[in-house]
Amino acid sequence: MASPAASITRIPGAPDPAGASGPPVRLPFNIEAEKALLGALLIENGLVAELPVPLDEVHFMEQLHGRVFARIRQMADQGRVASPVTLRPLFADDPALAELGGMAYLVGLTEDPAILLAARDCARQIYDLALLRALVKVGTDLVSAATDTSTDVAPLAQVEAAEEALYRVAETGEVAGAATSFAQAATRAIQMTARAMKSGGHLSGLTMGLNGLNAKLGGLHNSDLVVLAGRPAMGKTALATNIAFHCAMRHLLEREQPGETRNGAPVAFFSLEMSADQLANRILAERSGINSEDLRRGAIRQEEFNRLARAAQELAELPLIIDDTPALTIAGLRTRARRLKRQRGIGLIVVDYLQLLQGSARAGSDNRVQEISEITRGLKTLAKELDVPVLALSQLSRAVEARDDKRPQLADLRESGTIEQDADIVLFVFREEYYHAQKKPEDGSEKFQAWLDKAHRIEGRAEVIVAKQRHGSTGPVPLMFASKFTRFSDPAEDDWSG
Repeated sequence: MASPAASITRIPGAPDPAGASGPPVRLPFNIEAEKALLGALLIENGLVAELPVPLDEVHFMEQLHGRVFARIRQMADQGRVASPVTLRPLFADDPALAELGGMAYLVGLTEDPAILLAARDCARQIYDLALLRALVKVGTDLVSAATDTSTDVAPLAQVEAAEEALYRVAETGEVAGAATSFAQAATRAIQMTARAMKSGGHLSGLTMGLNGLNAKLGGLHNSDLVVLAGRPAMGKTALATNIAFHCAMRHLLEREQPGETRNGAPVAFFSLEMSADQLANRILAERSGINSEDLRRGAIRQEEFNRLARAAQELAELPLIIDDTPALTIAGLRTRARRLKRQRGIGLIVVDYLQLLQGSARAGSDNRVQEISEITRGLKTLAKELDVPVLALSQLSRAVEARDDKRPQLADLRESGTIEQDADIVLFVFREEYYHAQKKPEDGSEKFQAWLDKAHRIEGRAEVIVAKQRHGSTGPVPLMFASKFTRFSDPAEDDWSG
């Protein structure tokens, strides 16, 4: 049985982009395909699990058909038989069904067994036509907004909104609200727990490459905004680069060794401070074991250069995309991130760093707190929209330097109110040895030996302080930092003794 051709109708109240004399704006649909699919499902309930597209109630043009489809799927999931007879009590008071002839309408859908042969084609066409209707709505909304001059004209904001709407259609086939039932949310929560169990009991999100952080946070979780902050020279970019590398490397290994557990992902690194070459230099220095300063100056031996070349060859397929566009706006970053999600399947976004992002032109630079608020809200919205974690680096205020205890606090975040509020997790990088080196007394003085003893004791030590976490506890995570290779690592058992 061949599926009927699609029909079209005018959108009620839709603007006419071609003018009053142009053709009407019309919605594509196929009621006959919807009836054929429902008839096939009522004859053979098992087809619900074999549909080639993620069909849902909202994809049906006729709302009654959508409700019937939802009931058939629900009953099939529960192991119950869905037929005109078993559906009768559920639709006895449905006015739309009564208008079409009552239960005789549902019985009539099952009269031609040949519809079983076209069920999959009908499902695909229903889904495709629903996406086309969503596109038409995006277009008409765009025309309506672009031709409405009664409010402030903001073309760039309209372009951003249109691209966001188009992304939703392209990525998820969303044609209605994004409401989620508790059953769906609970299922995803159980899947996350299962992932954590399979990884050894501590990693339910994307790996950060450091066992201590993975254990404390459970990895990086989708839709989370994670702020990584610190004063200059603490190693924020180094830590973010380490995390990005390990997440991308894990994805590369998982791709070569298929399995159920997925703790890696392609990474998009938006570097507003350093160039792509400088970031690549850091990663190559770490992987090849060459001093990063020597690497920058070219002061390396032939044997070290060979190691560098081997490291570069090994990482040629690393799914780490670096965008070093300067003066990027939050709208521009979101646009680029959507494109990378669609084209490259990125699962983690790193932004270095958020104070270098720019807000909208209307916000201007007069009110920096307001602009930062727009940026952090935009990053959180991006994390939820793309369903990926966003790791954003942030500078700390100079208030840290005025205290005896240099460990950062939430109040030290620049424009901290909005950053602290929007972030799901706030991490501080702290290296006591950096501040201790600045307190060096004169050689031979009474205090010098005590200073030297402490310098040896804290050499290479670092901390990541979990200052805020919606999902768990806060507190410090001890790490080691090798400044020559700009590399963070987990401490050995005796590294933090004494």
